[in-house]
Formats: sequence, structure tokens, C-alpha cells
Amino acid sequence: MTRRVLLGSAAMAGLAAVGCSSGTDEPAAPASPDPQTVLLTSLIAGKERLVSLYGSTAAALPDRAAALEPFRQRHVAHLRALRELLPPAGGAGTFPASPAPSPSPSPSPSEERASVKALRDAERRAAAARPAQMATASPVLSQLLASIGACEAVHVVALGRVRD
Repeated sequence: MTRRVLLGSAAMAGLAAVGCSSGTDEPAAPASPDPQTVLLTSLIAGKERLVSLYGSTAAALPDRAAALEPFRQRHVAHLRALRELLPPAGGAGTFPASPAPSPSPSPSPSEERASVKALRDAERRAAAARPAQMATASPVLSQLLASIGACEAVHVVALGRVRD
């Protein structure tokens, strides 16, 4: 066997191997969602529920609507800040809600009676969930969650001055 024949055979074997391995008909496995995007999506959904609860409570208690509006506006600002951290391809509802630990399940606004007490309870649950969420969050998101959690904790106290 000449050197040329040997090199030619090796080259043909290499091309055959490349041809066999690059032409797969199997679809690529779907990429698992980024954990930070899943967490952000869950946080956004929770903030949307809280903003909605403030809206329904203000509608049910029109004499308290003006007092509740600053609280709602802060949650709208939180929502905006969380949405800014979402990657361009990700959006609310793109992925299922995160299995991020929560101290207790949060009732939806339609399940909760619109009251200042319901708002305080929702704020308390949200603030209590922040430390566990921060444990799995990126540094930037963790800082934002610390600020949001502090605001929610202050809301619990401040809502004590607003009566049903």
C-alpha cells in the first residue's frame, strides 16, 4: 500500500464520518429555560396579581382609593423594574411559574375579599417570600428583590393606618 493510497483512504474515512454525524434528522432537544428568566416571570406574575388586588380594593372601597394609590404606584414601579431585567426573548407567560419557595400560597385577587386587611396579608406574604427568592437570584435581581421586600414590609405597617 502506497502512502498516497493510505492518506486517501484516511481522508475518505474522515469525510464519511463527518457526513454521517452532521446529517441527523432528530430535532434538537428544547433548551431548558434560564432559571433567572423563570424566576423573573414568576415575580412579574405575582406583582401583577398584587397590582390587580390594589385596583379591585380601591374599586370596592372608593373612599380609600386615594390612600391606596401610592402603594399601587410603588408596585407598578416594581413591576416595571422586574420587566426591564427580562431578556428580550423572554416575557411574562413564556415559561411556567417558578417553583420558587413561598411561605404560603397566595390567593388570586378574585378569591380574596377586597379589603385593606387582604392587602396587608398579601404584602406580608410577598415580603416573607423575598429571602428565599434572593437565595437563587443573580446579584442584580437579588438587590432589586431586597429593595422590593423592604418596601412590601413597610407597606404592611403603613396599611395598618388605612382602615377598611
